[in-house]
Amino acid sequence: MKSRNLFVALIFATLAFACNQKPSEQLICGTLKEADFKSMINGKETGIYELKNGDITMAVTNYGGRIVSLLVPGKNGEMADVVLGFPSIDAYLNANEVFHGALIGRVGNRIAKGKFTLNDIEYNLPINNDPNHLHGGPDGFHNQVWDVKLVNETSIVLTYLSKDGEMGYPGNLSVEVTYQLSADNEVQIDYKATTDESTPVNLTNHAFFNLKGEGNGTINDHLLTINADKFTAVDSTLIPLGENIPVEGTPFDFRKAKAIGADLALQSENEQLQNGLGYDHNFALNKTEGGEMSWAATVVEPASGRKMEVFTKEPGIQFYGGNFMDGADTGIYGKSFDFRESFALETQHFPDSPNQPEFSSIILNPGETYSTTSIYRFSIVD
Repeated sequence: MKSRNLFVALIFATLAFACNQKPSEQLICGTLKEADFKSMINGKETGIYELKNGDITMAVTNYGGRIVSLLVPGKNGEMADVVLGFPSIDAYLNANEVFHGALIGRVGNRIAKGKFTLNDIEYNLPINNDPNHLHGGPDGFHNQVWDVKLVNETSIVLTYLSKDGEMGYPGNLSVEVTYQLSADNEVQIDYKATTDESTPVNLTNHAFFNLKGEGNGTINDHLLTINADKFTAVDSTLIPLGENIPVEGTPFDFRKAKAIGADLALQSENEQLQNGLGYDHNFALNKTEGGEMSWAATVVEPASGRKMEVFTKEPGIQFYGGNFMDGADTGIYGKSFDFRESFALETQHFPDSPNQPEFSSIILNPGETYSTTSIYRFSIVD
């Protein structure tokens, strides 16, 4: 009897011990803690989700629909996180650069002086990039908590209802974005939207990349190719001057691969480089027909052999060379985000399209569906 009682006591003691143990922390992409991304913003819950396929692993948070981390192999098998990100929701909320990895809308890029006219009505948008409206405004899609419609091992579907009048835009806009990883090491982003009132729409993603890995030095030695014969000339506030001009004979000629920093020494004499403080310009992609999926750009980091190719249905791509990064933000791995240590390739319609009659329209009307796709494909070169 005593032995039986002892046995029962041992069982209860073991159960009590087990119940008092905290479960091991679930890590996302090997580094990120789920608990650090659980928060409430405007009454909606945030979280982080891991996707994996082929050789790549990606973390996405529904706060801003952001790509937080993207692990990609190099030629020696070593993994690197090639997207700049932060270790928690609080870090995103306190960041100096607010667009890291985020979904951008309603209208990516700039709208001059925050004004446009549609159906004889002038709309006024908040100014958040003086004197212009940038990336949907201070409470654009990057600062919203998206609903997680579906998530599995390789994909996540996010939805958001942008209500009539949000950031000054007309109409209720229903948006759905799908991130999907393929077995061929591709990050595919599908965008869809419908509206009950005519409104401008130009969606994109604002990941900052460094193919050496986050915080691992300059991107000026990355080799860049852009499939564009023309780029969009801008004024000192980065608003288009009204036309796309030939890249030939300018620092903007990336039709053949060259180091990103190869022509930056010309900034003192090139007005367009001065206006962008380097590269911060739209390139008009070479297309045989509108809306076709085609190759837009390729970036290669020679030391690691990492290669990123961009394909898109969009007519343009904004190349930004990290000119405004100043070390004020620190990322997942405790390294600062420094000057020209990251780049962005944002697939898009052209900047300030509602005010530029020469550019294709970005107006979405009731009964229509906005639909576009962009792909970032990763591989290794010798």
